[in-house]
Amino acid sequence: MTASTVLVVTGMSGAGKSTALHALEDVGFFCIDNLPVGVLGAALAECEGGGVRRVAVGVDVRVRSFLDRAPSALDSLHVPGVREVEVLFLDASDEALLRRFSSTRRPHPLSVEAGPARSTAFAVLDGVRVERERLAPLRARAKRVVDTTELSVHDLRRRIVESFGPGATGQPRLAARVLSFGFKYGMPVDADVVLDVRFLPNPFFVDRLRAQSGLDEEVRDFVLGQPDARTFLEHTRQLLEFSIPRFEAEGKSYLTIAVGCTGGRHRSVALAEALAAALTGPTGLPIGVVHRDLGREGGGPGGPVHRPPSTSPRPGEGGTE
Repeated sequence: MTASTVLVVTGMSGAGKSTALHALEDVGFFCIDNLPVGVLGAALAECEGGGVRRVAVGVDVRVRSFLDRAPSALDSLHVPGVREVEVLFLDASDEALLRRFSSTRRPHPLSVEAGPARSTAFAVLDGVRVERERLAPLRARAKRVVDTTELSVHDLRRRIVESFGPGATGQPRLAARVLSFGFKYGMPVDADVVLDVRFLPNPFFVDRLRAQSGLDEEVRDFVLGQPDARTFLEHTRQLLEFSIPRFEAEGKSYLTIAVGCTGGRHRSVALAEALAAALTGPTGLPIGVVHRDLGREGGGPGGPVHRPPSTSPRPGEGGTE
């Protein structure tokens, strides 16, 4: 069994811990925030018992007295080969933290310790000083320290996704599929990219091809034999080769590329198969193919036809299940 990963997210108040936890949740971590460290072991055991293998835990000065026990608690959580514990520490300059607290008009969690006679600015700065002292043991254990002084929330999210998202540190990559469909049956609601190939000559109006589909060699050769189809396929391949790594870097876990023609039986089917084959090698992704409307016409069963992710299909293979 693969060892579970526990990422302890800590750092200065105002440095972006909430943003980091939200980004981690988006890339598949189960996130727990502000939980007393004394019960972390039981919480993690419960998660692992339910099959959750990636957990992010927020620990900061809000846990007050529990913070003093955090280093020893983390030592007890780490079990080589069973559970790996890593600390991510978020930091920022005092000036940046003061500016952020001022813009949100929220008090620093430790500013009350500065005393009522202190001004708001001094109270925040005193709270920052105390917080740095209390978090020093956790910072010393951090494998990654991210300085967010010059980072926007979008920059921080991007940094987190690059480090822990799809394709990072051996984690599963983006799951992509190409979906063929017929416009007359409606647009696919889950499509991220929609391509319209109704500008190509329609095999439906060729008597010998009408009853066949884009999975048949004769129809495929008819469609892909058109110069415009080859040009379209090449431009689309270049666009998606450029876009897919950037979708992945933004933390996208699923991508559906929809190719539509009138009935979803001939042109879109042939081009969906060809596009998936063209993208598999350059992107390094297993790309599945779904023909949503292929079974609606020609005496089919009426449901979608799936081809699971695999290597590029060989000419002449339909690849249906």
